[in-house]
Amino acid sequence: MPESIDTQEESLLKAVIITAIPIEFTSTCEHLRDVIEITHPKGTVYEKGIFEGEERNWEVGVAQVGAGNIQCGLETERAIDYFNPRVVIFVGIAGGFKDDITFGDIVVAERAYAYEHGKIKNGKMLTRPESGKSSYAMLQRAMAVARRDDWKYRIKKTNKEYPNPSAIVKPIAAGEKVIADSQSEVAELLRTHYNDTAAIEMEGYGFYKAIEDNEGVLGLIVRGISDMLDNKEDRFQELASVNASAFAFEVLSKLKI
Repeated sequence: MPESIDTQEESLLKAVIITAIPIEFTSTCEHLRDVIEITHPKGTVYEKGIFEGEERNWEVGVAQVGAGNIQCGLETERAIDYFNPRVVIFVGIAGGFKDDITFGDIVVAERAYAYEHGKIKNGKMLTRPESGKSSYAMLQRAMAVARRDDWKYRIKKTNKEYPNPSAIVKPIAAGEKVIADSQSEVAELLRTHYNDTAAIEMEGYGFYKAIEDNEGVLGLIVRGISDMLDNKEDRFQELASVNASAFAFEVLSKLKI
């Protein structure tokens, strides 16, 4: 007798996608089938669906957690406790910090610098670097995906201005501020002390700390570039979100566990 649908889904490996804002959440859910809404006992509202990957099918829970490292860390921890996933991926947008990346490009976060950790002395910031890291297996798979163009076939909506995005694996910087000026003190701090940073966002460090605290859970951050320091437009948020979700699901599709 064939397995029931419930039994089949119980046998699926589980993944969670963490997002911060609605457009990231929506772009993620477009890759799932049979999507339903579920509610955590404490009130958190998730959506859950099935993703058909190349190596296996996955049961995927999707959360929208809001901005900030602390909030992201707490909500990621809650989602891990609730779904008991094998894999957790943050999918979202970020500001570009390197001249060789542009709108719609993908930055896979090798690590996330908590650049605001430090001490102020004599009016100067003395950095005390802290960072969270991606899981080794996830980073290796992301590097393999970035070397090829297969992930671009998962892009749901191609942008005519930027139709051929690139993907790189680099550190990102995560803080509680929106940085909108390349000549600001924070930008100079990053150039001086974290000069391999490719993108700036607000949740990555909290996310990776939650992953580190849950042994056996694999974590990765995938960011699409939606703006640059001196060009803070909202019109490329959809482009960045769509591309980031396409890359993330290609990683999940080809992940061998």
